[in-house]
Amino acid sequence: MMKRRKFLATAGAAAGAVSLAGTRTFAAPKRKPNFVVIFCDDLGFGDVGTTGGKTIKTPNIDRMAREGTVLTDYYAAANLCTPSRAGLLTGRYPIRTGLAVQVIMPSDTKGLPLSEVTIPEMLKSGGYVSGLFGKWHLGHVEPFWPPTKHGFDLFFGLPYSHDMKPLSLYTDNGPGIELTKEDVDFPQLQQRFYARAEKFIDDNAARPFFVELALSAPHLPNDPNSAHRGHSMAGAYGDVVSEIDAIVGRLNAKLKSLGLDRDTLVVLTSDNGPWYEGSSGGLRSRKGDAGYDGGYRVPFIARMPGTVRAGARVGSIAMGIDFLPTLCALAGLSDPAGVEIDGMDISALLTRAGSSPHDELILFDNEDVVAIRTQRWKYIASTNYRGVLRPIDKNGAPQLYDMNADQSESYSAASRFPDVLKDMQKRIDLARAKFDSMKAK
Repeated sequence: MMKRRKFLATAGAAAGAVSLAGTRTFAAPKRKPNFVVIFCDDLGFGDVGTTGGKTIKTPNIDRMAREGTVLTDYYAAANLCTPSRAGLLTGRYPIRTGLAVQVIMPSDTKGLPLSEVTIPEMLKSGGYVSGLFGKWHLGHVEPFWPPTKHGFDLFFGLPYSHDMKPLSLYTDNGPGIELTKEDVDFPQLQQRFYARAEKFIDDNAARPFFVELALSAPHLPNDPNSAHRGHSMAGAYGDVVSEIDAIVGRLNAKLKSLGLDRDTLVVLTSDNGPWYEGSSGGLRSRKGDAGYDGGYRVPFIARMPGTVRAGARVGSIAMGIDFLPTLCALAGLSDPAGVEIDGMDISALLTRAGSSPHDELILFDNEDVVAIRTQRWKYIASTNYRGVLRPIDKNGAPQLYDMNADQSESYSAASRFPDVLKDMQKRIDLARAKFDSMKAK
């Protein structure tokens, strides 16, 4: 905690120095950008039109894509909820946070360590106010709860997934005041999340803000709002995705009505691939499966008129761990001092043409390194078989995929590219040497 407080104080002083420097120029300082991250739960790569979905109509999301940039090769930080959310907020592979194994259950007492530095804590040093509306799932007991312990100024939402019990909807009333809770009205839940986020935006329109709209849908079970029930060919799941699409439309319209849409970066993404329902868009496997893209690769759509390129589709690799360094860079802040950040600033991918800053991305299953993705190649060393994580790099049939030619990861290219295979196997060995020592004892 002392190290974190010291770094936050330093960051705040640095931000103040930048502000003072700005007053010496003749031009008025530009408003700092606002950030809204719509973080869906289990939304699949093929569930929205802009990434290939055809069954569910998503006109507002598709319009957002036309007005912004789509990252086609974006990976969630993990193939499950809790580690993915930890990775997004900290900019670090989840194994570093101690939350890489499975998801937090109602009976668990673990959570995101207070020593971890989060996006809202970083942005606070730059004068931002932050709110989380929706699903938390990073610890629901002291000292990890509520999310205001991690830099958020306001929280309204659920402690974990909406299929877990006991379940209540919580409101954080501020420091030193007990949280209030209420019963969950499932058909109204996503609407409640959005309404409270919208009020937060209204209340803070004059200052820079960060909003994490962490929708708990389309995670099963699905109980769509009455305005969307029965509208989709994809059943209740499709109805809920349609509801999410409508929320996206309302949000962007709201920002425009406030004159904030050109000052606000809005990103739509997901914590992992689809579960028992939903579409992975032809990618192999699903949520919780190890190695193959269907559990990790999810939609990523960014919009900020005048800053983010309109109508761009970018195939450069990126990951959920990139949010912290990217938002910090856009806010004029440095990465946290004294903290090893795995993510990188990908703002150039959104604002101008460019290649990924990543030489490689590491894919984990719990705490095990199971795959490596470079811009062209994907090597899978382990995957699930009959409920067990099994090595497949030792069975005489190494799994090397050319992602330029085989997005479905159907046919190994190992026999055709032995030098590439050797390089990727070396990368796996180096990643394991680095991260295996961090496994929980």
